[in-house]
Amino acid sequence: MKTAAVPESRTAAALAARRHKTETALKRVREAITRLRREKAQISVAAVARRADVSRTFLYDNPEARAVIASALAEAGGLRTQLLADQDEERQATWRERALNAEDALKATHGEILTQRTRIGELLGQIRDLEAEWTEEAIQRITTENTTLKQRVRQLTADNRTLDERLKAARSNLRFQDRRVADLEARITDPGAVT
Repeated sequence: MKTAAVPESRTAAALAARRHKTETALKRVREAITRLRREKAQISVAAVARRADVSRTFLYDNPEARAVIASALAEAGGLRTQLLADQDEERQATWRERALNAEDALKATHGEILTQRTRIGELLGQIRDLEAEWTEEAIQRITTENTTLKQRVRQLTADNRTLDERLKAARSNLRFQDRRVADLEARITDPGAVT
């Protein structure tokens, strides 16, 4: 029983401390608004937050603080209240739009993933079909034929190189023979030049 009482007392103490902290912050907010009115300064959420040494989040989240600021702004002309409401609506519209955009993007992404999965399945099926067409014997036969063809290509390349060298030698001999025939023809036509 004592163990149950201790957590309850701690919880109660924590709640009391939180309430006290909130009440202190609300008191500072009211005092800040009073000072701003006395100084005839513009009342705004940022100005009240600075003067009261509280966060803007506190001012927006705490209903009493929000009501105090709203009434101060209403007294200051009501325009600022409308601006806050507009800003709040604008923020909500922006978040709503972002959420809708994110939802649309998520739907598009899921559709693309489904399309890609379907395509991958089709391609895997094609690979399996291609693998099924080739038996181990056919692969071995094609590999052997490929090796034979490569050897034949090497042999034909070597033969081509040999024939090319013979052709060059024959052309060289032909040029030499043409010069010799031309020289002999020149000697026959000009017998005085023969020595």
